[in-house]
Amino acid sequence: MLSPTRFQFIGEVAELKTAKDWNSAALPKLWLYNLHYFDDLRAMECSARSSWHRDLIGRWIAENPPLAGNGWEPYPVSLRVANWIAWALAGNELDVAMRDSLAAQARVLDATLEFHLRGNHLLANAKALVFAGCYFSGPEAEAWLRTGLDLLHAEWREQILDDGAHFELSPMYHAVILEDVLDLVQLSRIFPAQLAAVAESRAWRTLALRMLEWLAGMSHADGEISFFNDAAFGISRTYGELAAYAVLLGIAPKAKPDPSCRFASSGYVRLVQGPFQVIFDMAEIGPSYLPGHGHADVLSLEVSFAGRRLVTNGGTSSYANGAVREEERSTAAHATVEIDGQNSSEVWASFRVGRRARPFDVTVAETPEGQSAAASHDGYRWLSGKPVHRREVILSPSGLRIHDRITGEGTHTVIGRFPLHPAVSEIERESNGWRLRLQESRILRVVFDDSVDSFLSEGYYAPTFGQRILRPVLAWRHNGALPLSAETRFEF
Repeated sequence: MLSPTRFQFIGEVAELKTAKDWNSAALPKLWLYNLHYFDDLRAMECSARSSWHRDLIGRWIAENPPLAGNGWEPYPVSLRVANWIAWALAGNELDVAMRDSLAAQARVLDATLEFHLRGNHLLANAKALVFAGCYFSGPEAEAWLRTGLDLLHAEWREQILDDGAHFELSPMYHAVILEDVLDLVQLSRIFPAQLAAVAESRAWRTLALRMLEWLAGMSHADGEISFFNDAAFGISRTYGELAAYAVLLGIAPKAKPDPSCRFASSGYVRLVQGPFQVIFDMAEIGPSYLPGHGHADVLSLEVSFAGRRLVTNGGTSSYANGAVREEERSTAAHATVEIDGQNSSEVWASFRVGRRARPFDVTVAETPEGQSAAASHDGYRWLSGKPVHRREVILSPSGLRIHDRITGEGTHTVIGRFPLHPAVSEIERESNGWRLRLQESRILRVVFDDSVDSFLSEGYYAPTFGQRILRPVLAWRHNGALPLSAETRFEF
């Protein structure tokens, strides 16, 4: 919130001048959703804007009659209900009109729970009902509380995997849901009569610890999330921020998370040796009935070197249906192998997936050479000759090796891509590969097999919604018969 009427969401600044602007056709729907969330009520230094917030709440009530427009859809209602109540619990009194509106919103939400979408939406619905059920009193509030608690209990069991990952496998949404869990732990301390016993019996704190451990493993040395499936900076809080929140609630995450770890239930592994950190995706695209936030990124990897990002997936700049959304979900936007110009999973529209890749033969091991992780996937078996991609990642103190093997029959065009972070700007060709000059004048060499042709191209990096940055992409190409074996080495 930049002023009483000016807002910046998803990289775009706009003005809320009239009542019609709450549902402006000139702005993206995701921008309008953010306007209705009221997240600024809990943003950094929010208390300095409390008078703006009070006026904005009054405007929302006056200019958004019940059931009209984006603000009355269940997901914005869920976030707004929790944010208004959190604002009140922080010492900002709600007047009668605000409380009446809040109760009306809770009633609408209770009648429109998003069972058709499930996933993170249903968890947000449940959290809001628990907040409303605690804040208000009486039989109606008690019913909201019971509904919310029952939903949380069922959905957390369904949606949080044994290794702590949220099953949509987006580090960004995982962090959002982890903050919701911590919010509910805090709420149980404010309303012990309603929640303390429930929180204890259903191990909310243990759940938060498991989720913190997964987020730590899926974050880079810079403290920010990795870009697997839908992910962008600025939407969720970082691991460090959430760990600090947990400590305030008496939840103690590991003082120093394990550098190398395998998350067997979700399908990711993090390898750390010397200056390298690698996060490797051997995962399904997401739950079979809810893959909408998934990308065609199977067997992709992200690499940090000396604490800075080196190889990165593309990120997410937009949810709008169109060419940008299609490109950002494509195999070509990720650090993996593409065959015959096709996606490994059939991503289409904004949140749809048809045919999807299935990983198999997953192995993770310590070897005399270092740490190793490998997997195959069947996402290209529908093509002529039934090609199968297998990738092995081997990390030792001296360097990183990525071995890609494509089995099958016939002639195919195979491209392996390593999209580089935009900060990697000095790249020179050498006799057997490429020379990268990194920060602090560090030199890294990328060496490709003679069996493939290496080349430098360009792609886009989308670290936040609304932002696309041109960046270099190192790649190799094979046009010919299978099988194919290609190794890429990062040496320093």
